[in-house]
Formats: sequence, C-alpha cells, structure tokens
Amino acid sequence: MGIMESGGGSPEAEMSDEVLVHGRNGLLIKARTPNQQRLVRAVYDHDMVFAIGPAGTGKTYTAVAMAVRALKNKEVKRIILSRPAVEAGEKLGFLPGDMRDKIDPYLQPLYDALQDMIPGAKLNEFMERGVIQIAPLAFMRGRTLSDAVVILDEAQNTSIPQIKMFLTRLGINGKMIVTGDLTQIDLPPSQRSGLSDAVDRLQDTLGVAVIRFTEKDIVRHPLVGRIVQAYRKDLPQQETKE
Repeated sequence: MGIMESGGGSPEAEMSDEVLVHGRNGLLIKARTPNQQRLVRAVYDHDMVFAIGPAGTGKTYTAVAMAVRALKNKEVKRIILSRPAVEAGEKLGFLPGDMRDKIDPYLQPLYDALQDMIPGAKLNEFMERGVIQIAPLAFMRGRTLSDAVVILDEAQNTSIPQIKMFLTRLGINGKMIVTGDLTQIDLPPSQRSGLSDAVDRLQDTLGVAVIRFTEKDIVRHPLVGRIVQAYRKDLPQQETKE
C-alpha cells in the first residue's frame, strides 16, 4: 500500500517520506498512514505512548521500527519487547516443549518485525548479548528499564495489576510504547483490561500520548479491513469506543 499523507504542512505530511529503518534486502521501512506518522511523532515527543486499534494497522511494526531506529542511532542501549502470555483459545500448558518453546509462539510477531529490520547474524548477536530482549510480561517484575525502548504488545490482555507493574518499570532515558486492540480481549468477561484502565487513567498525563488507530489504517489485505468492520458491529459499546 502506498504512503498516505494527511495534508500539506503538517508534521505527519513532512514525515511521510522519512525512512525509519533501512531493513534487510533494501527494504525501506516508513510510516505509511497518518496515524502511523502520528505514532512516530508521539514517540519522538513523549516517553510513554499508547497505540490502540484493530489488527493490521501496523501499530506493533511501527513501534518496533522506532525502537530499532533508536538503537541504531545510539539513543538507547537496549530494546525490550514483551507480551502477556494469555491464551486465545489454547492453554499454554498443553503446548509441546520447554518454557522457551511454549512462550515463543506468543512472541513470534515481534521476531517477524525484527527480522525485517536487522540482518539475521546481527539480530542473533544482539539477542545473545541482551541488547535485544524478548520476554513474557511476567519477566519484567522487579526490573528498572533504563536506556531502552520498551514495547508491550497485545496489552489488552493484561490485568490492571500487570500493566501497572509494567508501566512503573520505566527508567532513566527510557521510552515505553504500549500497543493493543480493545476489540480482541482474551481475558475472562468479568476482568477489565489493564490497557483500557491505563488509558482512562493516563491519557491526560504529562509525558503520555495516546494514538487511536482505526480501520482506515489497516495496511494488510483490503479484505482485512472489511472483516474487522463486520465483526465490530456486534461488539459491546465499551469495547468499540476506541
């Protein structure tokens, strides 16, 4: 899909041709929709950014690109990527293998994005040295995350205590990007999403930005947008207000 500009003279329009990362095999990674461009600007200007919206809008991919860019520019020393290991119809204990094998399927979208942006040998080196760390949310407890871009993906599946724990890990010269889709919550119906709660509490807090993606930002197959819209009609009002 081609780059979309949101109007001449705006920061988003000025950034529409900016290459965030020179990826593998000549891939040029750019913000391709107005809200992706707003996310890029928000990460420049804020230390904590929430990116909320449906599948296929490039929230996670853009966030990872910003993290890789900051690492390559030596603005940070580490990238830390995390997701809650909440099952969408499967139980973690029934997956085969050891804990690494059980966790990896949840983290695969983060690996996929990194593999587009960093040559394989270099990515392996970064991961072996701990320059890039990918871990379940539970592994963040007790840590202070300084000199790092920290991304929490699929944050709609955190509980309120979990996301509070994560957000309070932010250290000096750190940035956090929290992504999620409030229409794809896999928590029990009686449990409120930590992402929804955090956005309500923090959206007017100095240093925090909230970028709300819509179906118009979907950059996968055009049919994905129509599928998202068809399912959205039946969702409870509190889940569709974003």
